[in-house]
Amino acid sequence: MKTIPLSILLVTCLGIAIGALALAEEGRLPPVVNEADLPLAALRTFADVFGRIKEDYVESVSDRALIENAIRGMLAGLDPHSAYVTGEEYRELQVGTSGEFGGLGIEVGMENGFIKVIAPIDDTPAQRAGLQAGDLIIRIDDKPVKGLSLNEAVQLMRGKPGTQVRLSILRGSDDKPFEVTLERALIQVASVKGRLLEPGFGYVRLAQFQAHTAEDMLQTIARLKSESGGTLKGLILDLRNNPGGVLNGAVGVADAFLTQGLIVYTEGRIKNSQMRFSAGPDDVLEGAPLVVLVNGGSASASEIVAGALQDHRRAIIMGTPTFGKGSVQTIVPLDEESALKLTTARYYTPSGRSIQAQGIIPDIILERGEFKPLPESTATTVKESNLVRHLEEEPAAKPAPAAGQGQSLAAEDLQLAEAMQVLKGLSLFGKAQ
Repeated sequence: MKTIPLSILLVTCLGIAIGALALAEEGRLPPVVNEADLPLAALRTFADVFGRIKEDYVESVSDRALIENAIRGMLAGLDPHSAYVTGEEYRELQVGTSGEFGGLGIEVGMENGFIKVIAPIDDTPAQRAGLQAGDLIIRIDDKPVKGLSLNEAVQLMRGKPGTQVRLSILRGSDDKPFEVTLERALIQVASVKGRLLEPGFGYVRLAQFQAHTAEDMLQTIARLKSESGGTLKGLILDLRNNPGGVLNGAVGVADAFLTQGLIVYTEGRIKNSQMRFSAGPDDVLEGAPLVVLVNGGSASASEIVAGALQDHRRAIIMGTPTFGKGSVQTIVPLDEESALKLTTARYYTPSGRSIQAQGIIPDIILERGEFKPLPESTATTVKESNLVRHLEEEPAAKPAPAAGQGQSLAAEDLQLAEAMQVLKGLSLFGKAQ
């Protein structure tokens, strides 16, 4: 059997890794590799397997394909967020910051070989179809996802806007999956929405963190202040099903409500992975109370915001425990057609809590629920109107409903209604904790 010389193998295997590290830390020379530290026995085994595949496999395989598969295998054994991305996948990594992309509008990850829904994005086919955080996608158009990489599964779900895709979903402890058909669309994400729930009480929804999310949020809060006479008595910040996004967007949002102190810091093995972000002196709410809503679909940048506000006791966190993605991914270009997405650090809240695999535990646990008015009693009761010669009702003008309140808030969103009650209580006491 033809064997690849060890020197060529070392260049192939180590050259990529050393080059990637050099690119990851701009301006730094590649580290000096001590020959005694090289796993020569393992590399010889790798060379033997490489050569055997080249000679004996049933079909011819290019050297590039074998090397790319080896790289994918190395990264697949690390964590769910590290990956080797090719040209098309590399370009798709950049669309999250622009707020416009094609597909179903769903943030996904891997769990036990299946595709797990982290969060559906607001006003997208996935959200309208009722997909929920925690759902497992087990088939895509009758093709099992078991054995597929995350990127391969994402490619199956993407396609031309207007075409359809059928997903088989397993939810919670249900024994049987159910199917849902979605129509692909051009996803245009409005990352910030806001309205007044009642005079003086604002609501801001952040769907994800883009490059301009903090700026857009400040503009939305300024509008709500204007609609409420120049000030707000309190604000609800909704981060439910927000899968994260740009780190600077999260820092800017947290900074808007804090007047001092650390917001988040990262720690990793290389120097460039160690970062610290601190708050400026201004609070957009001027000390008015703040309630933050989170759930299992709140991930990454959402957890940074919730953790910072919780540690500084600036907000009451309500909802269910968050997703727990507390790792930092660095995109390292390898050449014009490929890049390395490598986990290089962990996020920590100001008090030193790791978000990774733990998430943020709300101050008030509030499960998702549905408001159902109590049925009227069928028992016979006597009322004033049943009495003989009772006074007739005096007609009164009905008060105009508040903006966005065509139905009761509890019927619209029970968690939001409960958060509103907490916010009112905080406003009465004049403090945010």
